[in-house]
This record gives sequence, structure tokens and C-alpha cells, in this order.
Amino acid sequence: MRAFFYRPANFSLSKTAIRFRFYNTQITFPRTQHAKLTCDDSKLLHCLSQHLFKDARQLLEKMPARDSHGRVVHCTSLLTKYSKSGWVDEARMLFEIMPERNIVTYNAMLSGYVQSGRLSEACQFFEEMPERNVISWTSMLCGFANAGRIDEARRLFDEMPERNVVSWNSMIAGLIKNGDLEGARELFDQMLLKNVVSCNAMIAGYAEHCRMDEASAIFNEMLDRNVITWTSMISGYCRSGNVDEGYSLFRKMPERNVVSWTAMIGGFAWNGFYKEALLLFLELKGNYKSKPNGETFISLVYACAGIRLPRLGKQLHAQLIVNNWDHVDYDGRLSKSLIHMYSAFGIMNNAYFLFIKHSNIPTVQSCNSMINGYIQIGELEQAQSLFDRVPIRDKISWTSIITGYFNVGEVSKACYLFQIMPDRDAISWTAMISGHIQNELFAEATSFFSKMRSEGISSLNSTYSVLLGAAGAMSYLDSGRQFHSLVTKTYSEFDSFINNSLISMYAKCGEIDDAYRAFSNMNLRDLISWNSMIMGFSDHGHAKEALKIFGAMVRSGTHPNSITFLGILSACSHAGLVHRGWEFFNAMSEVYGVQPALEHYICMINLLGRAGKVNEAQEFVWSLPFKPDHAVWGALLGICGFGETNAEVAKYAAKQLLELDPLNAPAHVVLCNIYAANGQHIEEKALRREMGLKGVRKVPGCSWILVQGRVNVFLSGDKLQPDVDEMLSLLFGTVGIIKRVNV
Repeated sequence: MRAFFYRPANFSLSKTAIRFRFYNTQITFPRTQHAKLTCDDSKLLHCLSQHLFKDARQLLEKMPARDSHGRVVHCTSLLTKYSKSGWVDEARMLFEIMPERNIVTYNAMLSGYVQSGRLSEACQFFEEMPERNVISWTSMLCGFANAGRIDEARRLFDEMPERNVVSWNSMIAGLIKNGDLEGARELFDQMLLKNVVSCNAMIAGYAEHCRMDEASAIFNEMLDRNVITWTSMISGYCRSGNVDEGYSLFRKMPERNVVSWTAMIGGFAWNGFYKEALLLFLELKGNYKSKPNGETFISLVYACAGIRLPRLGKQLHAQLIVNNWDHVDYDGRLSKSLIHMYSAFGIMNNAYFLFIKHSNIPTVQSCNSMINGYIQIGELEQAQSLFDRVPIRDKISWTSIITGYFNVGEVSKACYLFQIMPDRDAISWTAMISGHIQNELFAEATSFFSKMRSEGISSLNSTYSVLLGAAGAMSYLDSGRQFHSLVTKTYSEFDSFINNSLISMYAKCGEIDDAYRAFSNMNLRDLISWNSMIMGFSDHGHAKEALKIFGAMVRSGTHPNSITFLGILSACSHAGLVHRGWEFFNAMSEVYGVQPALEHYICMINLLGRAGKVNEAQEFVWSLPFKPDHAVWGALLGICGFGETNAEVAKYAAKQLLELDPLNAPAHVVLCNIYAANGQHIEEKALRREMGLKGVRKVPGCSWILVQGRVNVFLSGDKLQPDVDEMLSLLFGTVGIIKRVNV
């Protein structure tokens, strides 16, 4: 625990004398650590605590005979035991009744005050010491640094009559702890004699701030490294997201301890490599003798939550209970991780049990896990009830419950909660914008975006990504260009989220050249970037360009996924590239290890149908590794319209489809069209009559247009509004005038 004390303006330090003020503010050291005391030591402690000084002196005299030096050593050792166990006042009483003392005794008492956080008493004691050595000065320096009084620590360091490597290291560590990394590096460079502790302190400081280039430079210059050095570097690389480099160092370590293993397991878990974290833990259990610690299990619990394996998570929890690890949860972090895990699984009974069990130390993180867990399984009332009851709520709590109401379409309730939210940040504003878009209220979402900007809230990358995605989905090119302009004014460089959104938006709005321009301007492309461009070219019929992008993607080292092949197969389908389509389809599993899904099989059906190979498509359906469903038979039925001799295949596919879904309107319509195209009018009329008897109705087509921020939808067969006649007369009257003028 840190303590911050007021320092008067006239506070000064000199080499000959240091005048410390005594401050009343003190911190009592909790009595949680008990050193092993003998019977006589315990009796002495009792006398000291009861202020029975005469009895205490008698006990000291009755202890086994020792010479003068031995008596001082014994009493000093006893004083240290008392201090470390939290009995600092009793230690001071022992100090007072000691017949003899030396500098070690004084330093032990000073250290007791410092380590217990009673810095004001340490200052007074330091001033009264008849003799001080480098240990005394260093102890006071650490006290100031640990209390956050780094300026006083530095001034004391500068006034020290003698320094050793421990003094230098303590000052460097204090500066790092208080956030002055540059000052620490300046002292580090001034050190004439550095040791492994000095280097480890600087590496740990750089690693904590993800400055791994500087940490690596020190690491490479070190001749003597220990397990702490390696572990700090591993933690730093994982903290900065460079897990591969961290794992490479982990494998090169000459020796490992449980902290090293835990650092790497945690590095995997916190960076989303959940499977790797669990596999490394199994390796630890199989090859390493030391038992995992609490931090190891916390990382494993989060890994189980991330990999979404409830059974494995329950097994891990059972192991914790069997080995009593759940009772060694002093800071509550293990229980917090278990609540998060069960909430992520949606097993809210278990999560609630743990939440109530540890309700004496509720954390906002656990509350948020519970709220999100209830929302995930659709129990919004439970989430709201918990939200209303919890004593502490933060921005995440509010944003989660607001998002929950948007998910079930209760927009007004979400807006009300947003209005009464005490502290709104960019994330909560983005949730409001995304929620309105999710509920197809694009105009309202744009309005919230404007309000967000007017209140001076800086937009996040995700804010623009959501808006651009909506503009693309609705084909609102003008709005998309406006958002693009705002992004350009806001950021000098775009991240992958914005660039990917731009590619998708322009492609969906029909501006494939602008989409490719955004793609070409990217410095770093991820899998989504490549897939967006491939899908864009594919949707616009540019099969050649889509295949070129795929080739460049593979050469860049990016591994394609199922979406990639969906775009490639679609491109081959549009261009009639049957042979290339088969090549890519076979390469999916054989070369790239991507198993075809339902949509890939349907793509192949369309590919064969567009090429007029309807019979081959039928054979392909028969050879599927699963029983065809209505989507497969619908696809086969759909391609029959491309040929004039496919009536039998169409009838067969329609029969299979209608057996699965007797009221399937598209199946009836497609089959009617095929009958009409092949001159089978009797069959067509019979089928239409059957549709009428069944009450099967075709879903009408629709068009929409954006006018003044609002979407106007027109369905096929809509009746004209009363004022449409006037609008048409005005339109045709204008056309007539134009014709007469032209004549």
C-alpha cells in the first residue's frame, strides 16, 4: 500500500544532518504474516504488548547465556521477526530495553518502520540514529520511493555520502515504479558497475510500457542473464502483442521456473491463443516438477472461457476445488475469473453461486461479467435486476445493459438509459449508433453521430467502421463518401478496421474502383482486407481480378479461410470457369486444410448450372457427404432455368424440396417458370392452381430510396397514394413541355 505525505516547502537534506518532520499520518501494517516464534519469544512478545517491561527484561536475562555480541545478534534477530510479523510497536519496545545495540539493530528497526509503511516514524528514527551506513540511507530511499515520494527519494539519493549497487538499483526501481522511465535510464547509464538486478529493473520497466526495442537492446548486451531476465522479456513481448517472439524466447530459455511457464501461458491466453495456452499447461504438468500457482490457474480459466469449452472449464474448476486452490484466493482474482468463465459459457447458475459466495468483495468486473452473461442467454430482466442492485457500476455496466436492450429491439428503453447515464464516453456513443443501425434506424444513428461530435466526443475507429458498414449494407453511397471524408479529416492514417470498412462499403455501393483504391493504399493487410477485395471483385463479375488478388494473398503468407474460397468459387461461377472452380474446391481441403461448408457446395452447384452442366450438378448433389437440405435442393432447382432440357431435373429437385418444405414459395415459382419456358403450360396452370389452394404466395420484390435521411421502401404491387396522380401529371406535364421545346 502506498502512502502519500505532505512535504513542507522548507524541507531540506544535507550531507551532515537531515531534519525530518514527524507526521501524524501513519499506515498500520496488517498482521497477516507470522514468523515462527519459540515459547520464550512468544512470552517476551506478550510482555512487550502488555507494557510489562520489567518482566520482559527478566526474560531477556533468563535466555541461554550468550556473550555481548551473541546477545545483540539474538535480540536483533528477534526484533526483525516481530517487525516482519506486523508487531512493529513491540519491536520498538524490545529495541528500547535492549542492553546493547549496534548499527545492524538500528537498521533492523528502521527497516521495520519502512516496510510497515510507517514512514513518518522512520524519518524521525533515521534522524535520531547515532550512526548511519549505506544500508540506512538505502532503506529510507526505498521508503520514500514506495510511498510515491519520488522527489524526496531522489534528493536523498543525491545527498548519500556513500552508494553501493543496491542504492543505485533501488533508486532506478523507484523511478520506474513511479513512472519516470527516462530518469531511470539516465541513472542506469551513469552506473559504473551494473549487475543483473540493474538490467532486470530496466528491462521490466521497458517491458511494462511495451518498449521492447529498448528492452531487447539491454537484453542483448547482458553477459549474465537469469530466469527473471528471460521472463521479463517474454512478458514484455506478450504484453505488446508479439506472442511469436515471446514464445521463441521461451523455447530458448536455459532454465525455466513456474513464473516463466505462467508468463507464457498468460501471454497466450491474454492474446487470444487459448488453445496454445492450454496445450502449454499440459506440457508444464508433464515435464516440470513445480506445481502451477494461482496466476497460472487464472490464465487457464480465461483460456477455457475464450475457447468456449464448458466441460473443460468445469474440469479445471473441479481441480481447483480438489487441490484447495479456491481457498487460496486472497485478492479475489481467481473467483473473478471463474465468474467471467461461467458467464461466458452462459452457465449463470454457477456464475451466480460464485458471485454470491464472494459478495463480501464484489468487483465491478464480476458484476459486468454477470450482466453480460444474462444478456447473452436472453435473460434481460435478470441483467436489469442485477444492474439495479449492484453497489458499483461503471461505463461498461451501462453500455452492456444499453446494448442488451438494442439486441431485443427495445430502442426506447436503450435511449432512456443512455440519457440518464452519468458519464458517457466514445464507446457508449458508438454503442448507441451501432444499436440504431442494428435496428435499421440509419437516420437516427446518423443523428446520434452528429450529437456525439457536437459534444466534443472524439469518434473511435469502430464508430466510423460501423457507419461505413451501414452505408455499404444500405447502398448509401453519398453517406459513405461523407463518412470517408470525415475519417480523412480525423486521422492521418487509417487502421485496418477503417480500411476494411471502406473496401466493403465501396464494393457494396457499386464503386469497385474506389474499393480497390482503398485496398491498394493499405500498408498492412489482414485476412479481412483480402477477403473483402476478393468478394468485391467477385460480386461485380471481375473473376480475373479476384483470382489475381487470391494469388497475391497466398504469396503474402496470409492463409485463406472459408470466406476466401466462397468469394473465389463465386467468381468462377460468374465467369463460367468450371475447371478452375473444381481446382479451388479440391484445394480447399487438400492444400489449405479448409473443410467445405454448405455455402461452398451451393456455390459449386451454381457454377455447374451456369455452365449448363445441370446433370453434373445433380450428380454432385447425390455425392454430397451429408443429406441435402432445402437449401441444396433449392439451388439445384434454381439452375434448371438456364437450360431448355432440364425439366426432369427440375421436377426431381422441386419434389425433394417440397417434401421438406411444402409451402416453399420460391420452389413453386421457379418450377412454374421452368414449365413456362419449356412450353409446358398445362403443368404450369396446374401448379399455379395448387399454389392458390395451398395459400402459397410469392414474397414481393422491393426497392428503396433514401430521402432526407429516411428510407422509403416500395413493394411490388403497392397501391399508389392519393397524391401520386398529381405527381405523375406534374412529371408528364414537364416531359411534354420538354418535348415541345425540343421540337
